[in-house]
Formats: sequence, structure tokens, C-alpha cells
Amino acid sequence: MTAAPTDPGHDSDNATLSRTSINLSTPLSVLSWGSGSAPSLPSVDDEQTEVESIADTTSIRYGDENAQCALNLLRTSNVLTSLKVFDDRYLGPEIDLQHQLFTVAIGNRLNIAPIPDNVGRVLDIATGTGIWAIDFATQHPESEVIGTELSPIQPQYLPENCKFEIDDAEDEWTFGEPFDFIHGRALMSCFDDPAAVVRQAAANLAPGGVLEFQDALFPMSYVGEPPAGSALYRWNELMLEGVARLGRSWSNAKNYRDYFEDAGLERVVEKRFYWPTSPWAKGAYFKTVAAWFQEDMLVGIEAMSLKVLGGLGMDPDQVRDFVEEVRKDLRDTNIHAYLTVTYIYGFKPES
Repeated sequence: MTAAPTDPGHDSDNATLSRTSINLSTPLSVLSWGSGSAPSLPSVDDEQTEVESIADTTSIRYGDENAQCALNLLRTSNVLTSLKVFDDRYLGPEIDLQHQLFTVAIGNRLNIAPIPDNVGRVLDIATGTGIWAIDFATQHPESEVIGTELSPIQPQYLPENCKFEIDDAEDEWTFGEPFDFIHGRALMSCFDDPAAVVRQAAANLAPGGVLEFQDALFPMSYVGEPPAGSALYRWNELMLEGVARLGRSWSNAKNYRDYFEDAGLERVVEKRFYWPTSPWAKGAYFKTVAAWFQEDMLVGIEAMSLKVLGGLGMDPDQVRDFVEEVRKDLRDTNIHAYLTVTYIYGFKPES
């Protein structure tokens, strides 16, 4: 499983990662950033080399056996990545590309909050496949880790200090003891009232406990003039409209700081990271993140689009044809698109 870094503070038709340039076992000093800050906005790499995507190459080496296993599954069975749909279920219980993406983006870490190695009770809300909770429990054997989810889709064989419960984070929380660390990830469209979920999380923290959310900020952004005529640009616009018609929002994450502070959390820290859609961006860090993000999108976009764009009146064949055009744009290194992702944490007052 993913190991926590010991030294995260060092500086460091279409192209789709180089056979030689990107290695996911690259030392963290290369993939991380200086002074504890998040990476700056990506810049265009004017000297791009021919590259291959994660799913199409066996030449990329992975430092994490779980990542290799997951990608082998992807190649052989075309299992959908675990993208959340709007009933909080996961489409792909077998693998979790997003887990690798969220951790690679912060230097192969599971969280950015400064928590002790022996943190006590830990809760992972909307845990999905449970991969974050399992990894955290493995890395912190002295912790008691609980994951909650609407569906029993987690594995049966778990670390002794990890368990899962069927629960809806929007219902009243009835845990008997408070938690020292509460984590939530990819929650942007999960809840009718995300502010209420944050309030309940804060109320269930022990004094001095920490809440951390990790989430995307849609729509995508662009370096330079937005490609308004592209399928990718139109997809972003249509998905926002479709999600709104389903009664949800893809814009909740921009309000997380307000939610945290309104819930009484202190010392709130928010850092933003950037996921390019292809290796158009300069530097080993961005090219590595782009490899994971592009594969995540290529694999999961059809299922996500069928549900959302179907609500706008598009039939399945229309959606699939449109998605193929979007996939071309995701591979196109002339389209300088990226997704902004926020990692935010705050502390419950000691008294």
C-alpha cells in the first residue's frame, strides 16, 4: 500500500507519458514541492515528446503494487473506475484510480492535515470501496479506522483496526465516541446539504480533532484562451447544467472554507492542486498527475455522461458519440485544460 513520505519538503494525432521520462516510483523530492506549498499553476511544455497513456503501456513502472494490480485489472476486464454517481454508489468496486490520483497529487500521501502517526479514532465518510480507510489503517496500526457508505461494496479481508458501517452521512450521526480525524473525498455531488454534513462532522470531533476534505472544483480551467469550440469545453458546460437539473451541484467545493469556519473549525488551511488533462504541462510532477487524471477520465466519462446528459434529453447513442469526441480532446496536448482540486482541513477548538 502507499507509503507516507518521509521528506515531502524538497523543491523539485495527439500526444498521450513518455516511455522513458515518467516513472511513478520517482522519488518524492522530484514530485513534491518546496516550503510546503501547493504546486503553482501548470505551464505549457513546448518540448513535448511522444508519450503513452497508463492503460496502453507496460513500460511505466509503478512504485505501488496496488496501483499495478489495479491497472492490470483495468486492462483485462475494462472495469469502470470508481466515479461517484448521485446515489452515492460506486461504479467500479474493483479498482480505484481516483485513490491513486488523489494521493499522487500530494506526494503519495493520504492527507495533508498535520496529524500524529498514532492518531486515535478515524472516520472516512462516503468511503466507497474503502481503499482510503484500508490504506490509512495499514499505515497507522494504532488507529481505529471506520468507513461509512450507503452500499456494502468494501472487501471482506481488512486490517484488524479497520471496519465499515452502512450509514448515510446526511442522517443524524449516532457514533458513541468522538473522532480525532475525519476524512472525506470526492464528495462534490454526494449531499443535498453539504454544510450540514460539515456541521455534523465538526460536532463529532474530539477537542483538537481535524476534519479534512479533498474535492474537485468544476468546471475545468484552461491556460490561455478557453477552447469554446471544443467538445471538452461543451462537455463541462453541459455537465454543470445536467447536474443542476438532477438537483445537485458540482460547485460545492468552492464553499468548503465557509462551511468549515461556520461549523466552528479553526486554523483552516486550504491548498489547491492542478490536474492537467494530458501531458501538455511542463515538469515531471504535472506529467505524472496528468497520466492518472487522463486515464481516470477516459475510463469513467461514459458512465458519468450517460446519467447526467441523459437528463438533458440526449439519447444513449448521442451521448456515446459525444463522449468519443471529448476523449479525443482529453488526449489532445494542444488543449491546455486542467482541473483544480482543493485539499482543506481545520481543527476543532481545544475547549
